[in-house]
Amino acid sequence: MHRSCPLLLVLMVWTMATEVFPQDAQKCNLSKYGNLPPTDLKAFKDFRDHFETSMPDRTCNTTVFHRKWEVKVLSVNDRVILVEEELNFTIHILENVEDATLSENLMRPLENLRHIREDLGNCVSIGLQRSLATIRDHLHSHQRSERLTRWLQKFHQAKKTKTPGCLEESVIFNLFRLFSSLKCMASSCN
Repeated sequence: MHRSCPLLLVLMVWTMATEVFPQDAQKCNLSKYGNLPPTDLKAFKDFRDHFETSMPDRTCNTTVFHRKWEVKVLSVNDRVILVEEELNFTIHILENVEDATLSENLMRPLENLRHIREDLGNCVSIGLQRSLATIRDHLHSHQRSERLTRWLQKFHQAKKTKTPGCLEESVIFNLFRLFSSLKCMASSCN
């Protein structure tokens, strides 16, 4: 199976679950991520601040997530793919943080990120239960934009070439940008 197929599947199912099947909006409601609660944002800020103060000597070039364009220039479908990629990578890196002092402050932020991923999974589940034929039709009709395709290539290359410490730093400093991308995906920003 082509590497992008699972991403496209999530994208199509999410679109179907949120637009085609509004009766399931309670189970697939990503719009709640348009604005995260202040207590959740504070937990992430506290974690990032603790990281900054405990690791002042790190000076990595944190270009793993770098892009010169805003998420809002992407189609809704491409936004979902971007957010899923960033979210999965962020969770993977944070689940493997070895520094005990960072791990202490990581429990709530990681729990929130996993909950967001679970909600995306619920949207996939709803769509799969509804119409596999429609998914296949959408899967073959959607093409990622050239902009997203280039960014994904650079993103995957950076993940392979950066040190674990630099990947960790990149993820931590990208947390609030991830929320901005999530907000744009959830509220269809313009």
